Amino acid sequence: MAILFRWTKTPSPRKFRPLRWIVLLIASLLLHVLAFQWADGRIVFPSLKETQTTVITTALKTAEPTVQTKPLPPPPPPPKKPRSKPRRIPPAPQPGPVIESEPTAGMEVPGTSVEPVAEIAPIELPPDSVPYPPPYMEELAALNQPESYKVDPPPSAALHFDVRVLRQGQEAYGHGNINWETKDGGYTITGDAGALIFTFLSFRSEGTIDSSGVAPVIYSEKRFRRSETNTHFHRERNTISFSASTVSYARKGGEQDRASVVWQLASIGRGDSSRFAPGAEIDIVVAGVRDADTWHMQVKGIEEIELNSGKINAWHLVRMPRPGSYDQRLDIWLAPQHEWYPVKLLYTETNGDYLDMSLSNLNSFANR
Repeated sequence: MAILFRWTKTPSPRKFRPLRWIVLLIASLLLHVLAFQWADGRIVFPSLKETQTTVITTALKTAEPTVQTKPLPPPPPPPKKPRSKPRRIPPAPQPGPVIESEPTAGMEVPGTSVEPVAEIAPIELPPDSVPYPPPYMEELAALNQPESYKVDPPPSAALHFDVRVLRQGQEAYGHGNINWETKDGGYTITGDAGALIFTFLSFRSEGTIDSSGVAPVIYSEKRFRRSETNTHFHRERNTISFSASTVSYARKGGEQDRASVVWQLASIGRGDSSRFAPGAEIDIVVAGVRDADTWHMQVKGIEEIELNSGKINAWHLVRMPRPGSYDQRLDIWLAPQHEWYPVKLLYTETNGDYLDMSLSNLNSFANR
């Protein structure tokens, strides 16, 4: 088979050059038309006119701080004046003794005591007058007519005691002292009893010794949480007055205070021991801190008591307060073989509290 080749002559490229430029021009125009349609009028030609430029000037200013204040509360209404209540006039006091019951003896914590009552001037009384009507006539007759006893005061001595205290069910232990001193027709008694750093009771009695025995002039007593009280025995006025009470009693001689009564009993034992018999009773007018009363000292008998120094026999006397009274009971043991000194004292309150003083050491000055 014979393959025939036909040779065709290609026209020269130079003959097509003008046609190429025409095609490029038409394509460029089409592209511009498409661009203008896409812009959709978004292209704005700048204006040839002059435009006026507006300049705005601003300045920053610091704002003043604002203080928020709360509104003031309205003023309070003026206080209402209290209505004055009509003053009640107390009824006039009826004649008779004002006997105040003494509160329970102090074994309290110290700090809050009532201020002492100002001393009241004693009342002048005629020698034979009885200042109070019945039902106190019989008792005051005894007060104004004390019994006389033959006495012989014991020599000076310093007594030291072991102390036991019961207060509100709790016991405490301590020490106490009683100093009895006689000199130049006078006497002084000082005493105290305490536990730890507390002094439950302190007292002082001063006076003279005359034909009736111990004759007090002033008695001072201080207890826990209580102010000191004074009892005055005015010889020139023949009255007994109290700093803690307005009561006044006629003085006839032989009256005692709470400290001197122990030594008056010792003086009676030394002067007339026949007065001490089981079941016997010794009546002595005793002035306390607010009033005076006749103490009926009952002689129980001789008892053997136990002390630190050993056993000792002593006369046991008891002062029982009258029924309904808040006064204390007093038990005294006097030892005849030791100049009738008190070797044991027991103060018992109505609520059961007590103060027990038992002799631990005795310094007698009988040979002075």
